[in-house]
Amino acid sequence: MRKKCLEMVHELARKNDDVVFLGSDLGHKTLDDFREELPAQFFVEGINEQNIIGMSAGMALEGRIPYVNTIATFIVRRALEQVAMDLCLHDLPVRLIGNGGGLVYAPLGSTHLAVEDIALMRALPNMTIVCPADAEEMERFMKVSVDWPHPIYIRLAKGYDPIVTDPDKPFVIGQGQMYREGSDVLLVTTGIGLRVCRETADLLEKKGVSASVLHLPTVKPLDTETLLSAMDKVEAVISVEEHTVIGGLGSAVAETMLEAGVQRKFKRVGVPDVFPDHYGTQNLIMERYGIWPAPLVETAIELLKG
Repeated sequence: MRKKCLEMVHELARKNDDVVFLGSDLGHKTLDDFREELPAQFFVEGINEQNIIGMSAGMALEGRIPYVNTIATFIVRRALEQVAMDLCLHDLPVRLIGNGGGLVYAPLGSTHLAVEDIALMRALPNMTIVCPADAEEMERFMKVSVDWPHPIYIRLAKGYDPIVTDPDKPFVIGQGQMYREGSDVLLVTTGIGLRVCRETADLLEKKGVSASVLHLPTVKPLDTETLLSAMDKVEAVISVEEHTVIGGLGSAVAETMLEAGVQRKFKRVGVPDVFPDHYGTQNLIMERYGIWPAPLVETAIELLKG
């Protein structure tokens, strides 16, 4: 997914002179072809994320469409003031590519875990939040990202995740996608949670539980119409996200339910209100917090019984 995203910036820049790339702390040889082919559209600022956000804002005010690439925690924590004041206040079309959203950098500890990034970006007016599930969905999204008139936070997974999306489902910013229709429980997810939820639904079927799966690749603006329609057909709703349960997708789902007067059994599954203090792989930490098929099956069955 990460490789595809950066390749797509290069492709978009070839087609549109206004598209520019701004990198911070790039890996060795990353996008060398882009740098050599389009040097006037390629910038490496160095490890100074607050400055790079200001640079992108200035370029956007001059009619450019900047794509800024750096580690997710450095965008949403270190440069939060610049994102709010330089980009969102002026509603500028800057695309923030956040590498390592969620638990990707689990071996590096909590300093690098972007598990509150969606919550922080959701709170900013004019910000759009997109969390593709795999490389193919990332490609479909990137093709429509150029013309979006607002800032976008693009949450990147680690890359090489299995392909779980349907190529026949076009990416429309602000539109959700149903991947399964069921009558007992609705699994609502975003990003790589789609893989987890599709596997969970298969396991639940073997236990006689019928599950719907709704993928919301755009967390903001949220597709409340599709979400509420999916809720009408089930007894229980579970939000599943590789993110803290506070302020992210689960909070958005809960807010939607409450404001619409929908009464369903409901559970948020994600990282609890802690700094994760166990080291390991992304998958191991997800499983530890129940963001994994086997524990999700147990969560769904218990919720339906309650």
